[in-house]
Amino acid sequence: MRMTSLETTLGRRAPEQVAARLEELILEGVFRPGQLLPSERRLCERLHVSRASLREGLRILRSKGIIETRQGRGSVVASLLPTAQQSPLMHLFRDHPRTLFDLLEVRALLEGESAYLAARRGTAMDRVLITRRYQAMADYVATADPLEVEQLARFDHAFHLAVSQASHNPVLVHTLQSLTDLLLSSVFASVKHLYHRPAPRAMINHQHEQLFQAVVTQDADRARRIALEHIGSITELLRELDVENERLERSSMRLEEWI
Repeated sequence: MRMTSLETTLGRRAPEQVAARLEELILEGVFRPGQLLPSERRLCERLHVSRASLREGLRILRSKGIIETRQGRGSVVASLLPTAQQSPLMHLFRDHPRTLFDLLEVRALLEGESAYLAARRGTAMDRVLITRRYQAMADYVATADPLEVEQLARFDHAFHLAVSQASHNPVLVHTLQSLTDLLLSSVFASVKHLYHRPAPRAMINHQHEQLFQAVVTQDADRARRIALEHIGSITELLRELDVENERLERSSMRLEEWI
């Protein structure tokens, strides 16, 4: 991506321009929390600024708590949101399974729109990343024996996150990233309870393939529809399983009364 020299831009001082541009790149998800920033030499080349301006710009970001500089390692993007371990609300959500269906409703709202936007706005490079994430998931499904539920859930989540990043909506991306632990729990639940059954497994695999194809072929309306169908069908199957478990529990209690 070619950039004009920030030092030739009128208005703010060059270091402030450097800080503002790096903030934009972080908001856009180019540099993510925990990611090591490129070397000073590389950043100077990309931003077309002097090393002195870059270092002052990085100092501005450090003062805001946006980056952290670690001895012998360089500058790292700081965690922009509280972690699940720091949030009592996240503990409540994670420890009470009934919130799973509430979370699936939120996933439908966010992921339906992110799929639509990804198909409309995604760049060629976004599509390369989405393809890699989809292929990694598909390859694991095809070759893993035995299949590890947690590992598949992470591949599944990485694919959906790549789609959301291609939406180029920083608020949407960071909202989904802030819910990573909860989203993983919903993916884990669907994989754990549904994936061992042939029919749901085939359905999930087919929907993932359809979503992948719709996004990379830039069919926005179809991408949104498939994303909504994907979450909706998983929700329906998990609700049916929940009802079935309740019936089994009631039957077991009646049987115990006669023993």
